[in-house]
Amino acid sequence: MEPSADKSTGLFRSIDWWTVGIYLLLVAFGWVSVCGASYSYGDVDLFSLSSRSGMQIVWIGTSVVLAIVILLLDDRIYEKFGFLIYGFMLLLLFLTIFNPHEIKGSRSWLVIGPLRLQPAEFAKFATALAVAKVMNVYGFDVRKWKDFAIVAAVVMLPMLFIVMQKETGSALVYLAFFLMFYREGMPGAILFTGFAMVVYFVVGIKYRDVMLLSTSTSVGVFVVLLLIQIFSVAMVYIYCHKTMRVKKMKRVSWGMFGGTVAAVLVSKYIIDFDVVILQMLMIVAFIGYMVYEGFRTRVRTYYLIALFTLGSVLFFNATDYMLNNMLQAHQRVRINVLLGLEEDPAGAGYNVHQSEIAIGSGGFLGKGFLNGTQTKLKFVPEQDTDFIFCTVGEEQGFVGSTVVLLLFLALILRLIKLAERQQFRFARVYGYCVVSIFLFHVFINIGMVLGMTPVIGIPLPFFSYGGSSLWGFTLLLFIFLRIDAGGARQRKW
Repeated sequence: MEPSADKSTGLFRSIDWWTVGIYLLLVAFGWVSVCGASYSYGDVDLFSLSSRSGMQIVWIGTSVVLAIVILLLDDRIYEKFGFLIYGFMLLLLFLTIFNPHEIKGSRSWLVIGPLRLQPAEFAKFATALAVAKVMNVYGFDVRKWKDFAIVAAVVMLPMLFIVMQKETGSALVYLAFFLMFYREGMPGAILFTGFAMVVYFVVGIKYRDVMLLSTSTSVGVFVVLLLIQIFSVAMVYIYCHKTMRVKKMKRVSWGMFGGTVAAVLVSKYIIDFDVVILQMLMIVAFIGYMVYEGFRTRVRTYYLIALFTLGSVLFFNATDYMLNNMLQAHQRVRINVLLGLEEDPAGAGYNVHQSEIAIGSGGFLGKGFLNGTQTKLKFVPEQDTDFIFCTVGEEQGFVGSTVVLLLFLALILRLIKLAERQQFRFARVYGYCVVSIFLFHVFINIGMVLGMTPVIGIPLPFFSYGGSSLWGFTLLLFIFLRIDAGGARQRKW
């Protein structure tokens, strides 16, 4: 047998066919869902190129060809040309900002004759390659602030360009990279800080107009500042127990929380005043005390806790500005509807309301292929793109929805297994980038269809109609499978 034949046979055996099989099943289910979502009563040909289902076959066919080409290429080119691919995609994203074609209020699409491409979908794999290449440099440590700042900038730059295209939903996907950073050693405090900010935003906005015990204190502001106090004191207990005596830590705790409780009682039963003022004074005193302890002990952790506390206060005070000045009107309404501050079943909440009706009407076994009434009568906007999961729920019911979710779970778990077995950091980092992006898309997309997460307009992998989305996810997945296949052959040798 010739060497080239041996090489081809070895590659064929090294490919993870379980993942390929899951991919094909998801793509097949996706096509069935596109058929159900785009079919209208009276249509006779699901394979016609004039229909969405027919065009999706074209996108699937080209995606399979693309996957084969990727598998046949040398896996070393992805690391070698990672920065070049990233630079090209950045240029494409930047040029798209000035694109004269605006589609649904967004300038994220490049129109080339009859073809429409969304560079943001392809920038995901390019960013993943660049991040993996940066983190593969000898001596790189994500726990070092300088190294973390560099790799974070690699992620934030395409995110910034996508925001400038008025495509906020696609930009938020890049936050998924921080899950990979955590796997690679990023301090959990950074991930927790992100979680805390989400909590501050939600609680502060939702309960800002509710008064505490009929006093002049806002429940939203009070609870957020109380959470900042709790989180800050907890960090002292966790990270500074070796340098601060237990008695001191207890004094700090009693001082913060005892003072807050006393202020609430005084405001309720003696003289009404805004407890938030006292909370802010205690937080300022806490920050000063942390700076003093840091100066006294020369322990940097105290400065970091002070920075977390100060950053939390500044972020919370900026939430009103962000909501009213940085977000577009329809995005503000969507957030208010999600938080229950507004009832708008005919406006911003219409998509979610109709998708919930469609899913609920499917029952346990569903109405059957092409028999969904909500989708056939076009009650759900974007039902073959962002809201395609409601078609699965209506036509295939609880059983079909569960099968789809299990397939996505199997894909993610399989990718985690493949990422963990990589011997080189470049391959492992890229693999976890792929896992993080898929996890974010599935969680947010299905969550927004069910009314559990904000409607930010991102596709469901392999299901949502369109070539850019399908090609982008195929590139993302099969580049990793090709890298894994190259590593598998080396492990065998």
